[in-house]
Amino acid sequence: MIQLTPAEESYLKAIYHISDGGKRSVSTNDISFQMKTKPASVSDMLRRLGEKEVIEYRKYYGVNITEEGKKLALQTIRKHRLWEVFLVEKLRFSWDEVHEVADELEHIKSKLLIQRLDEYLGFPKFDPHGDPIPDEYGDVRSRPRLTLSELDINATGQLVAVKDSSAAFLRYLDKVGAYIGARIKVLDKVEFDGSVEILVDNKKTIFMSKDVAGNVLVMV
Repeated sequence: MIQLTPAEESYLKAIYHISDGGKRSVSTNDISFQMKTKPASVSDMLRRLGEKEVIEYRKYYGVNITEEGKKLALQTIRKHRLWEVFLVEKLRFSWDEVHEVADELEHIKSKLLIQRLDEYLGFPKFDPHGDPIPDEYGDVRSRPRLTLSELDINATGQLVAVKDSSAAFLRYLDKVGAYIGARIKVLDKVEFDGSVEILVDNKKTIFMSKDVAGNVLVMV
């Protein structure tokens, strides 16, 4: 069985995300930007991951994640998202506080612990940001979603996820009163700048910029 160090797991998870689940190749610069490190360090890590056959890397052609690499990346993602649920639901962290803590916890190796954690949480399907949690076999439950900016006037739906899970963005949503699970209705869209006016839970009116609306995902 392939054994990865925590750093290798982090890189593999990043490659999985950047490549949209392995649908496209990614460049060294893409990975460098995502990992906030120098290209030279990335090249060294890619060599190590290539030796373990979890990626394929050809200079000038980019990086592709292998099927085995996808399986390992999905297990790391599964642990990360389960820990986020635990931190929010059981330890009362807010959703903007959990990402960095989960980054550390995701490298715990015990399969039994993760199985028990999943059971303890009631087998959640989505994390606090609305992202699907892979099951123990790496299967991911998806659901059709649109960005808020794609909805027409008078369209209704439920806010189910965010594309931007940065702490600053999540704190902004908290401030304006938008949250996962909220029922929304589009009241108006401004042609000039793409901003939208929405009604939340039939109670509160919120104005969102084009950038914000493009990072909020809705199920209609």
